[in-house]
Amino acid sequence: MKKAAQTLHIFLALIVGAVLVLSPVITPAYAASRIKDIAEFEGIRDNMLIGYGLVVGLNGTGDSLADGHFTKQSLYSMLERLGVKPTEAGLDSANTAAVMVTATLPPFAKQGNRIDVTVSALGDSSSLLGGTLLVTPVVGADGEVYAVAQGNLAVGGFSAQGDAESVVKGVPTSARIANGGIVEREINFDLSSMKVVEISLRNPDLTTGRRMAQAINAFLGSDSAKPSDPSTVMLTVPDDYEKDVVALLTDIEQLKIEPDMLARVVIDEQSGVIVMGENVRINTVAIAQGSLTIRITETAQVSQPGPFAEVGETTTVARTDIEIEEGEDERLTVVESGVNIQDLVNGLNALGIGPRDMITILQAIKASGALQAEIAVM
Repeated sequence: MKKAAQTLHIFLALIVGAVLVLSPVITPAYAASRIKDIAEFEGIRDNMLIGYGLVVGLNGTGDSLADGHFTKQSLYSMLERLGVKPTEAGLDSANTAAVMVTATLPPFAKQGNRIDVTVSALGDSSSLLGGTLLVTPVVGADGEVYAVAQGNLAVGGFSAQGDAESVVKGVPTSARIANGGIVEREINFDLSSMKVVEISLRNPDLTTGRRMAQAINAFLGSDSAKPSDPSTVMLTVPDDYEKDVVALLTDIEQLKIEPDMLARVVIDEQSGVIVMGENVRINTVAIAQGSLTIRITETAQVSQPGPFAEVGETTTVARTDIEIEEGEDERLTVVESGVNIQDLVNGLNALGIGPRDMITILQAIKASGALQAEIAVM
């Protein structure tokens, strides 16, 4: 009897183990995001750079060097700095193009680091394919040179033209140079000695800022973080992280919080795209969508006299056919109070409404005061 009971216990244990292995692990789904994905830390930011340069080596697709053209003036000045005295007749070439050079300086970039640069035609060049960018200083907003760019261009598009047809793929007047820029000046920022760090939200919101401060305080076990406005959380560096702010930010940026969303409807009228947040609600409202269509068709009809008629001549008589459609099949739909996005979309689709008409309806619902959301038109 004892042996049978042991066998039964083993059998039940095997069944429970099989159920645990085969059953899917059910975990709640939260829209939580890391702090590093929704906020920026003070001092850790990119900087935009811009410069003006010349591209040479083009196969006849460069700028037209007409009298007074800025490309011609730039080429003349460059050759003079190199000790060459060109003549006006000698600067007649279609292998040179004036370009704008743009780049992004990463945070805490050091001298000698390489960065990517983008080159875009400034004049009437038709293609930068096969060109080489000459040494070009790129400056920041303060006018100081932070990097120097040079190298062969990598163009993603091309153009081909014949007598009767031309083909253009991509944008042949824009190119990139991978690692084409060298950092020459650093932007000094002492992160380790900071006593207070500002954390800026990418989407300012009071609720999200408070949730972020609560999550940081719960992790640190103190009241070090406090929201100062909808977009900023002020973080006082605790004594445990003194002189080690990098470690503090590394620990904090991995914390997860649930950002609060503003009830907003974003409309792009050019493409007909509509994006609605989950908090969009509307009060009870009746929606009807109909259209009046008038179609006028002109049909020419030939009129001629009967057989063996002594008088009369063949002529063309205009015939007009007018059709009027008033949209009798359209129905009036009542949308109940407090519906969510799915109910709203289903109700509008039930009327056979496309994106274009839906934009007009949403704006009309907003004007009536029934749409409890902000409408942003792009």
